[in-house]
Amino acid sequence: MDDGRVEAVCIAPEAGAEMQRVEATEAVAGRGLRGDRYFDDSGTWSNDPDVDDIPRHLTLFEAETLEILERDEGLDLSITDHRRNVTTRGVAVDHLLDERFRVGEVVCKGVRICEPCSYLQSRTEDGVLSALVHRGGLNAAVVESGTIRVGDRIEVV
Repeated sequence: MDDGRVEAVCIAPEAGAEMQRVEATEAVAGRGLRGDRYFDDSGTWSNDPDVDDIPRHLTLFEAETLEILERDEGLDLSITDHRRNVTTRGVAVDHLLDERFRVGEVVCKGVRICEPCSYLQSRTEDGVLSALVHRGGLNAAVVESGTIRVGDRIEVV
């Protein structure tokens, strides 16, 4: 993972809003990304009793998965379509589960593999749900605050 990098950063101000690409965003320990729907507990999965104890401070998704979906499944998803906050390159995000890692100056901990949901498919196209099983990304907790920027390195600490 020596060459793991942030390829894109995206936030949505409220549940259901379109994801917006930004060059950088502040990550606040125990809260998430300032300006994102989960920062103020207004995301689709906020306060869900089945998963309430799982932090959704930020989510990561592999850019390589988008390329695989297009090549193997004929699905053309953009960086904002997958609805995860940080799109990575050169990082197997599933391997960060239960690990502390740094994204630029921010320290995170991988807390849960993100499986795709029917909501994602309803916003994109048929076939996305089954194509993303076991490769839907990673939920992470923000442990130490800082700024995440496009181009930042990602490394286990």
